[in-house]
Amino acid sequence: MFKVVKKDKDTKARRGLFETAHNRLSTPAFFPVATQAAAKGLNVRELSEIGIDGLLVNAYHLFVRPGVEVIKNCGGLHKFMNFDKTIITDSGGYQIFSLEHLRKVTDEGVSFKSHVDGKSIFLTPEDVIQTQLILKSDVVVPLDECIKYPATYEDASTACDRTVAWARKSKAFFDANNKGDQLFFAISQGSVHEDLRRKCLDGILGLGIDGLCIGGLSVGEEDNLRYNTLNFINSYAGEDKMRYFMGYGMPADILEAVTFGVDLFDCVLPTRFARTGTAFTKEGVIVVRNSPYTNDVSPLDSECACYTCRNFSRAYLRHLINVNEILAANLLAYHNVFWYKHFMDDIKKAIEEERFLQFKKDFLSCFARG
Repeated sequence: MFKVVKKDKDTKARRGLFETAHNRLSTPAFFPVATQAAAKGLNVRELSEIGIDGLLVNAYHLFVRPGVEVIKNCGGLHKFMNFDKTIITDSGGYQIFSLEHLRKVTDEGVSFKSHVDGKSIFLTPEDVIQTQLILKSDVVVPLDECIKYPATYEDASTACDRTVAWARKSKAFFDANNKGDQLFFAISQGSVHEDLRRKCLDGILGLGIDGLCIGGLSVGEEDNLRYNTLNFINSYAGEDKMRYFMGYGMPADILEAVTFGVDLFDCVLPTRFARTGTAFTKEGVIVVRNSPYTNDVSPLDSECACYTCRNFSRAYLRHLINVNEILAANLLAYHNVFWYKHFMDDIKKAIEEERFLQFKKDFLSCFARG
């Protein structure tokens, strides 16, 4: 469960403690994405070395491959992955709704064609929860309808109503079938319309949820609309619920969201950027595959203490990338995930020491130079 232990004096930033069946972690926190039960480029030993407290895994992808029965026979997702910290399973709603020409949405659920073999699949809200109960993830997330921006008010309203209705069905099924200590987070939709966000929150907060996912943002809207919506959601939802901004991950964006009171983030960026030869540093993002780093004997980040920065130069990493050595993706992923972990630790420390705004200003000033 979640509790706030420190509030920033100048903003809505806060430090909290979040406890699941597998561990207790401090927030604000960042979870790497392990879409198909693996964080791309890293094994669980390396994740443990880095100090990662949790992962986001995609229930839809595991439903398609290898199938939930395989994971059930292995004793659940934690044993299947050999990962002993918190696992959140996303319903896969965003992935399903990205299959714009392959799916049909009704109040009963979603019918779509598998992105793997074209097989027709129909999922109800209850089916999605059942999948996650079988997976035995720590946090279960219901099916929602996520729409792109811009969208008409009518479409946003329909998606809002459907998301609330699905959340009710999902929570009822969860309560009747949860035999363990899994937690249930619901998703807020409503695009950038305050009245729809209020309507959605009114509909899901009374369900007895354990946390609040923020969905339907960072889908094309302008920054000011996103931040205004974030500010409203976090003010209206109250302080007792964990606030989880799904799929949001650039460092400057995380800092802004923390300013408005967000507690948890996940994103593919650290590992995805690694596979393109891109690294996060205190002075911004660098593309180490580029020619300026051919003879650069410095580490990726002079202030980083990760295994990659302690042992390898930019020149060596550039060489690995440009000869397509698989080791390049591993070493860069290790650095990027380590860097994110310590970025979040620095945010927590700044909140604790009541200097968050100064930290934010100093970080952005330095990071912008990259």
